[in-house]
Amino acid sequence: MLIAADKFKGSLTAAEVAQHVTTGLRRAVPSLRVELLPVADGGDGTVDAAVAAGFERRTVRVTGPLGDPVTAAYALRDTTAVVEMAEASGLRHLPEGVFAPLTATTYGTGELLRAVLDAGARTVVLGVGGSATTDGGAGMLAALGAAFTDADGRPVAPGGAALASLATADLSGLDPRLAEAEIVLASDVDNPLRGPKGAPAVYGPQKGASAADVATLDAALGRYVEVLGEAIGDRAVEAAEAPGAGAAGGIGYGALVGLGAAFRPGVEVLFELLGFAEALGRADFVITGEGSLDPQTLHGKAPAGVAQAARARGLEVVAVCGRLALPPAELGAAGIRRAYALTELEPDVSRCIAEAGPLLERVAERIADDFLLSAH
Repeated sequence: MLIAADKFKGSLTAAEVAQHVTTGLRRAVPSLRVELLPVADGGDGTVDAAVAAGFERRTVRVTGPLGDPVTAAYALRDTTAVVEMAEASGLRHLPEGVFAPLTATTYGTGELLRAVLDAGARTVVLGVGGSATTDGGAGMLAALGAAFTDADGRPVAPGGAALASLATADLSGLDPRLAEAEIVLASDVDNPLRGPKGAPAVYGPQKGASAADVATLDAALGRYVEVLGEAIGDRAVEAAEAPGAGAAGGIGYGALVGLGAAFRPGVEVLFELLGFAEALGRADFVITGEGSLDPQTLHGKAPAGVAQAARARGLEVVAVCGRLALPPAELGAAGIRRAYALTELEPDVSRCIAEAGPLLERVAERIADDFLLSAH
């Protein structure tokens, strides 16, 4: 039995999900052989999944999205580092109910990248998602040595809106170690930087941006691209349309242009790092899942990747989730035989979140009853 589930956001880490499912399964079938492989897709929980797979967790103090110091974790194994931009620049660092769509900065993510280079990393997986920012990665690049100045030669203020006043961009001061490192931009988002499918329009409202804020940010990012084009040529303009440029408030664009990053689907990258294919080769049956199984799951999220790979090997897959918002036909098309939602046992959502662990154990006993007991 392979348990390859993502986190239940706001409730359980991916490792905790796997532990509770294991407890329930073994309560029903004590002799069951179980392998735990917490997974992630590049967003929240990516560092946790890497640590569960044997990477070392390290922490560093960096600049948060509002400019205050925060503690951010990264994962390191030999010369490979896993960096989660939300650790430094995520919504999780904003006070409840507070948003800063125009001024939030990715400066701390740049500091985090500098820290992993200091630690000897030469391959860096930059997982993006859950960001509080829409600054096109300008803050990140500034922390790594780039200079962004206005018409008076002063550094532009933090945040996406301030890029409207950008007059000059100079990337010549970027940390030279970046040129020698392999940077992988891991994301489940393939949006361009700007326009109706761009970072401000699609994701700005989740970060508190009004319609006027979205227009401001889109125009400011347009200026950013224009000035970078003057500084480094056409590739800066072309990169704005590249898949992944709009990821995490445009930090994808900053990574592509300034860090020389290669964009890859987050699930694909993380599965390689975590040894998923090898674990799948040892499995007879697979349990995946995440907090909410919904239409978004089918677009590059970890459970869909798990199910697709397992089905290709002819393995049965079931899913666990807090909330289920996919009909059986769509689950089946994704390769998931059946999904078990905690809300089936506890309809009250707040109690469901608070008691997710014990509820998962009960769900796992059901899975054992439905699929395993006849085989034992």
